[in-house]
Amino acid sequence: MKYVLLSIDSFLVFLLIVTSCAAFNGRKSPEPVQLEQVQAEQKKQEPDKVYEGSAFGYRGPIYVQVRLSGGSISEITVTDSDEDHFVGGAAIEELIETVTELNSVDVDTVSGATITSKGFLEAVRNAIMSHE
Repeated sequence: MKYVLLSIDSFLVFLLIVTSCAAFNGRKSPEPVQLEQVQAEQKKQEPDKVYEGSAFGYRGPIYVQVRLSGGSISEITVTDSDEDHFVGGAAIEELIETVTELNSVDVDTVSGATITSKGFLEAVRNAIMSHE
């Protein structure tokens, strides 16, 4: 009985050594391609496109143009808005920088200009959604 167990153990050790050597014969296995990497590469190859969107701010509609370069927000232009230049306009300028820098509309609103901020972010979101 001891000899049977010893020969089974020996066989399992031998099998482990053989499969280990076969698996590590000096070749590297190829890196798996991630879906996100493929999509990012495709987006980089896309030409620049400009999309338009609008939403309501504090004093009326806010119209924006959003330029996407390689799948990222590269420029935002407000084409028309009735927001005042001191509060709403300043908030929009701050948001343009933040959204472009972070490449996202999921940012905080500007204190004191919450309705304008939400309207601007919604207009940018609508422009981006018209792309998809």
